[in-house]
Amino acid sequence: MPDERAFQDYYPDDVAHCYGCGRLNEKGLHVRSFWDGDETVCRYLPAPHHTALPGFVYGGLIASLIDCHATGSAAAAGYRAQGRAMDTEPALRYVTAALKVDYLAPTPLGPELELRGTIKEVKGRKVVVAVSVRANGIETAKGEVVAVRLA
Repeated sequence: MPDERAFQDYYPDDVAHCYGCGRLNEKGLHVRSFWDGDETVCRYLPAPHHTALPGFVYGGLIASLIDCHATGSAAAAGYRAQGRAMDTEPALRYVTAALKVDYLAPTPLGPELELRGTIKEVKGRKVVVAVSVRANGIETAKGEVVAVRLA
């Protein structure tokens, strides 16, 4: 049976408080990311309070989802590049060095969002991740994150 834990479940307790992806932040978004072949995937259902205009998701939430999915994906890619499991020491934790988001179409509030990440580069402490956001199969946003490993 494959591991059911999300990338973010492997974050050490001292760095697991992020509003977007920290499992220890009880009021956070609890972004959860997984491998799907060579891509990463996250599914997220925005709540009614994540609204911008009636019927549409707030763009800041979209940016947060891209950010946290990408940094989790960067950690997973870092472990993969080192040929080791995510539960091995030393723990790898990545933070955002740069975030770029393109909003392609209004994201409807109601359907579950699917985020797909592609690892573009793993070099030293840096990982570059491209992320696509889809609602009802339609790409509504895309982003790119440059993530750096904490020392």
